[in-house]
Amino acid sequence: MTAEYKVHGSVAVITMANPPVNGLGLATRQGIVDGLGRANADAAVTSIVITGAGGAFSGGADIKEFGTDKSLQEPNLLSVIAAIENSAKPVVAAVHSVAMGGGLELALGCHYRIAAPGCSIALPEVKLGLIPGAGGTQRLPRVIGVEAALNLIVSGEPVKSEMIGAVPGQKLFDKMAASAESLAAEALAFAQSVADARPLPLVRNFPCKHPEGDAYFQFARNMVKGMAKNFPAPAKCVDAVEAATKKKFAEGMLVEREIFINLMWTPESRALRHLFMAERAASKIPDVASDTPKRDIKLVGVIGAGTMGGGISMNFLNAGIPVKILEMKQEALDRGVATIKKNYEAQVKKGKLKQDKYEQRMALLSTTLSYDDFKDCDLIIEAVFEEMGVKEAVFKQLDAVAKPGAILASNTSTLDVDKIAAFTKRPQDVVGMHFFSPANVMKLLEVVRGKETAKDVLATVMAIGKKIKKTSVVSGVCDGFIGNRMIEQYSRQAGFLLDEGCTPQQVDKAIEKFGFAMGPFRMGDLAGNDIGWAIRKRRSVERADMKYSRTADKLCELGRFGQKTGAGWYDYQAGKRDAIPSDLVNKMIEDHRKELGITPRKISDEEIVQRLVFALVNEGAHILEDGIASKSGDIDMVYLTGYGFPIHRGGPMHYASEVGLFNVVQAMDRFAKNPLDDAAFWKPAPLLAKLAAEGKAFQ
Repeated sequence: MTAEYKVHGSVAVITMANPPVNGLGLATRQGIVDGLGRANADAAVTSIVITGAGGAFSGGADIKEFGTDKSLQEPNLLSVIAAIENSAKPVVAAVHSVAMGGGLELALGCHYRIAAPGCSIALPEVKLGLIPGAGGTQRLPRVIGVEAALNLIVSGEPVKSEMIGAVPGQKLFDKMAASAESLAAEALAFAQSVADARPLPLVRNFPCKHPEGDAYFQFARNMVKGMAKNFPAPAKCVDAVEAATKKKFAEGMLVEREIFINLMWTPESRALRHLFMAERAASKIPDVASDTPKRDIKLVGVIGAGTMGGGISMNFLNAGIPVKILEMKQEALDRGVATIKKNYEAQVKKGKLKQDKYEQRMALLSTTLSYDDFKDCDLIIEAVFEEMGVKEAVFKQLDAVAKPGAILASNTSTLDVDKIAAFTKRPQDVVGMHFFSPANVMKLLEVVRGKETAKDVLATVMAIGKKIKKTSVVSGVCDGFIGNRMIEQYSRQAGFLLDEGCTPQQVDKAIEKFGFAMGPFRMGDLAGNDIGWAIRKRRSVERADMKYSRTADKLCELGRFGQKTGAGWYDYQAGKRDAIPSDLVNKMIEDHRKELGITPRKISDEEIVQRLVFALVNEGAHILEDGIASKSGDIDMVYLTGYGFPIHRGGPMHYASEVGLFNVVQAMDRFAKNPLDDAAFWKPAPLLAKLAAEGKAFQ
């Protein structure tokens, strides 16, 4: 049983004990109901306290039960709350640390609530594409007011208990404890003080009205639809709270339940729940135990003060970890430090960073022109030019000066980490840490595991990734790792679409309508088209059989490298990032078609999206087969956090499973028949073909 029962004098205390956050799993729910039964049957007990052990009252549903039969078994949370409401003896919720989701709904079902200061209060279900499903939309407006409740429910963000407790007229908390330490004693005393109070107060019986209901709820709908156009849940939160103001409590509960169940089956909710689970699973490495010892990281060295090196440094400074930046010339160092200062000063100006925090972070930064000054660093990350000869020189220097046990990391985006490790006498200490630009903003960190990378190095890097607030995903060694290996196939398809009749703006518009942050051609202009050009030149030597459209090379031959040169696939005005369709580029593409003897055809947005997305999926399936990624959710996390894949679609592998892998394979067979495409690429990866044949999805 994960709920403990003890009697203190005349008060029975039921303590949820299901670490880490006292999730309301089946055993916990049963334990609460059993405890209520015992307390009501004991004549010596006059009141009851429900609380949580450890660092939480309750974080809500038990994620270990998501999608299992246990989540459906009685008593469900609605039944538990009904048992509390029907208790003949008063039930007091002693709330501390965390009361979220079902945990808050449980507290709202109690007759009284006492809270410790500093407790995080939230109904975060909207972040899973749902609404609260155990009375949250019906009870919360009755205790803190309609507008405050709706804001809390629609945002899903936590607020502190003392903020709510200080609001005049609020009925969520009957009493605020002096401190977290005194909560238990104060809860017992409060429970004794209400032991004889009758009738027992029920939140369901509190009034719930808004003086300008129709106008307010219409305004709220307009606001949430503008902010969350791809997600149905926020607007449904408005519907549910409106029902609380216009219907009897029992009828409002039926509205809430119907909405909750319908949302559970939407693709958007499935995508968000997949993201929730995949993000947690990404931190788990199959053969690296969670208790693997980690190395101490007290000083980080960064080689390169350019855009990437500066951004990487800011991550560690933000986390309070000292950083030493190395450059070859003082001017480069000065430029790099000035950029970091400028970034922080912009945050201070916008009110996102306090002046003292800015000063603290800058005080953690030091610079050097000598590798010798890295002798005390625990982690050294190079962010130098993406060329193997340059990396070789850097790692040979590091091998000579770094102390034993220092982790040597490469920020390479495509190069062979095993070759880089071989430049040292300590390959076990070498790892890839591929940050995405801008490194101080983008959430993704690809952690590249070399064949000799030590397990404690991996564990340390994953832990430090969490500390600097990155979503860290482990990749094996291959050209491009997970993200860039897949994006190459996506970009190849974009080029073929130009050859066959599309314009860059048509392709971008179609994939952006699908939900991508930006299309392949706007992305190329932002990243720099010369980067892809360098990769294609390398491919022409290493993979002469790989077919590309020549349009991208022709663009680069014109010097149109993107935003940095003021011209790429689009034209750009000085100081602006607006992509303006280019007549010159469109004519270049038309002339190229004529050279090849291609008659352009009309291509639908559906075909554009399928070719781009299914190219990602097929390469992703090869990556899983090759063991580069250990699970499909890792690939989805890479694309959701690093490449602008639409969150409401759950990542390429999840999206393919939603479409149906049989349907994906059928579409690929059609694309393979296109003489202007690459038929060999569209042969389904064996894993994809197998899963499609068996009617299964990616796991």
